[in-house]
Amino acid sequence: MAIRSESIIHHHDGAELHGLLVWDDAQRDPHHTVMIAHAWAGRGENEVRRAHQLARLGFAAFAIDLYGDGKCGGSKEENAALMQPFLDDRHLLKSRMQNALSTVRQLEHIDVRHISAIGYCFGGLCVLDLARSGESLEAVVSFHGLLTPPDIPAVPIRARVLVMHGADDPMVPMSDLVALQDELTAAGADWQAHIYGNTMHAFTNPAANDPGFGTVYNEKADLHSWASLLEFLEG
Repeated sequence: MAIRSESIIHHHDGAELHGLLVWDDAQRDPHHTVMIAHAWAGRGENEVRRAHQLARLGFAAFAIDLYGDGKCGGSKEENAALMQPFLDDRHLLKSRMQNALSTVRQLEHIDVRHISAIGYCFGGLCVLDLARSGESLEAVVSFHGLLTPPDIPAVPIRARVLVMHGADDPMVPMSDLVALQDELTAAGADWQAHIYGNTMHAFTNPAANDPGFGTVYNEKADLHSWASLLEFLEG
């Protein structure tokens, strides 16, 4: 096993985006590639750690830089300021995700027939919007993601969709999950939703420890959701 990583610079709408590709160079066959969309702080240690985990399992992982220049926020206020333009302009969010997908399709080491996308928190919304665009993907998986649909005409969803959600998430009420289920069904998607009891937002992030804000790591939910991801990626 020889895990390698490479910075992949691409451009969209005036932004220079610094994606990170991680793969096992000892594997000769093309890789099933998993795009990773980051939480609201920007691509940080958690997303890079997940990329290396996936690479050790034989996937190629592409950790997306949505904000450009590898920018990361250092506080809730900075994180919100980075994320808000994409919440305000879901067309921009969709096109940036499509740009990342187009970039991945042109890379070496990957099997263009098998590309999936996973996302955390804000990144969960990002990968759901990529699925909502009708792009041909193997699978899309949201971990404690935002679920609100965009004000964009609905199209058939071709990717299989898995949503993993904490029942006590104060940022994403269960009513949003019910609405998403109706949306996915209407779009003809092959979908699943896993709900973890006694679990809040950001449950996969070991650094999350702010009950007042609603972000708390849950080791059991983290482990169970990771196992569910790997099973789902196998199809």
